[in-house]
Amino acid sequence: QVHVVESGGGLVQAGGSLRLSCAASGSIFRVDAMGWYRKAPGKQRELVALISSSSNTNYADSVKGRFTISRDNAKNTVYLQMNSLKPEDTAVYYCMANIATTRYSADSYWGQGTQVTVSS
Repeated sequence: QVHVVESGGGLVQAGGSLRLSCAASGSIFRVDAMGWYRKAPGKQRELVALISSSSNTNYADSVKGRFTISRDNAKNTVYLQMNSLKPEDTAVYYCMANIATTRYSADSYWGQGTQVTVSS
């Protein structure tokens, strides 16, 4: 069994910063790509940032230059440093991890979500 747990959301004023963390645990053989998605009310879920096992990164245009994704492979943990936050960043942020539980089997696992609210 695999667990993916986020932490670090909250309420912040525009221009402020937050750091999200996400740890994967359980019966893990290998962790491949990890990433962050978000869903705002009335909008579809969108990719925020993705990081490969070799730390190649990909960002949504809307967060480039403001958000930084990183990971600690020894801890199976991914981070999202969010700076210069804007009210339009308000959403529930979900962690996703592509995890292999055996050499031949991999799936995407999702966290429960953490609320980020940016006040103007």
